[in-house]
Amino acid sequence: MEELQRLEVTPIQPTERYSEAAFWQKLQRFARRAGRKVVEKALWLYYTLQEPSTPTWAKRTILGALVYFLVPLDAVADLAPLIGFTDDLSVLLLAAGTVAAHITPAIKERARRQASVWFGEAV
Repeated sequence: MEELQRLEVTPIQPTERYSEAAFWQKLQRFARRAGRKVVEKALWLYYTLQEPSTPTWAKRTILGALVYFLVPLDAVADLAPLIGFTDDLSVLLLAAGTVAAHITPAIKERARRQASVWFGEAV
């Protein structure tokens, strides 16, 4: 039990493959191609990662999914028409399902609003 409590206070450090700058760069570059579903799920996870109340285990799960999203060599190439982001969406959905209790309605609304701005829809 003491070991679990110690894990909760371990700070999350950015990995070599994940950084906020890389996340925003990929979203801006591929948002339209990836589609609104992928973008919103990525934003759900990103905003949940930023919350101080999100536990360490959930942040690690989110980081894993976001690293997969950022890595250019994934199971299905992101540049492939129509199917390029299906694996990314699957990983993002799996992570979102795992940490769902920490994705608040406010986070979902924030992601929806940001996606609406990028997709040129009324907020």
